[in-house]
Amino acid sequence: MKLISYIHGEASHWGCVIGDDVVDLGRRLPAHASVAALLEGGDAALAQAREAAEGAKPDHALADVRIELPIARPRRIFCIGVNYAHRNAEYKDGSDLPKYPSIFMRVAESFVGHGQPLQQPLESKQLDYEGEIAIVIGRRARRVKGDEALACIAGLTCMNEGTIRDWVHHAKFNVTQGKNWNASGAIGPWIVTADEFPDGYGAIRVQTRVNGEPRQDDTTANLMFDFAYLVGYLSTFTTLEPGDIIATGTPIGAGIRFDPPKFLQPGDVVEVEVSGVGVLRNVVKAEKLGDEVGA
Repeated sequence: MKLISYIHGEASHWGCVIGDDVVDLGRRLPAHASVAALLEGGDAALAQAREAAEGAKPDHALADVRIELPIARPRRIFCIGVNYAHRNAEYKDGSDLPKYPSIFMRVAESFVGHGQPLQQPLESKQLDYEGEIAIVIGRRARRVKGDEALACIAGLTCMNEGTIRDWVHHAKFNVTQGKNWNASGAIGPWIVTADEFPDGYGAIRVQTRVNGEPRQDDTTANLMFDFAYLVGYLSTFTTLEPGDIIATGTPIGAGIRFDPPKFLQPGDVVEVEVSGVGVLRNVVKAEKLGDEVGA
């Protein structure tokens, strides 16, 4: 299933995408108020959703709804830095491959949904893109490993883990400032459930395009820390909950790595495509005083 959160008629809804249409599952499953609530219901709730969607008459055309973040307000968003082997070499510092993943956190307000504008802030002209595959957790997980860790994945979505580059370097060791600007990144357009990946997660392709120009292209075959390891590692020191999101890292080719850098400008169109999921598309706009997140 493709699970989606959306607005229609100024009201929030959730459902699933079938072709070019949307089935309102919230109306059919009133016990679950959101995609996050559905995931909290576990496998039984997902089975109910599949049954409700099967043969259902569409409620809306996909073109007629405003797509929101798949999880309306993620409780936690974990981000993995420098996780593709080629990226470690990109730093040209002669360092060995890392023993453990680098991790930082993002807040929900730093992301918008598919089709909503990314925001170049008043304080910087260094908005950059980072196309990523994002894991959505579907089961509570603590100290899980291997297949047990993979079973905790509800599904995958696309992410543009947008970064304000000059603010990343304000401090010696942390990147939080540059990673949490309002509306600097995007998630979506939907969550594709884990059953749609019967062959596993070992060769999923992620691509980023800016105004149609390819900038990033790699597959999970080149991850230094694969999905099972990431879920296991994070669940060692914290309890993962349904709806938590893990951004699994970006390939080489971010704008900062060009000479001169190719930062995003107002009017640029950024697309992140993940095989088996779809395309996340956003246009960049310049922030104006008084702008709200995602406005």
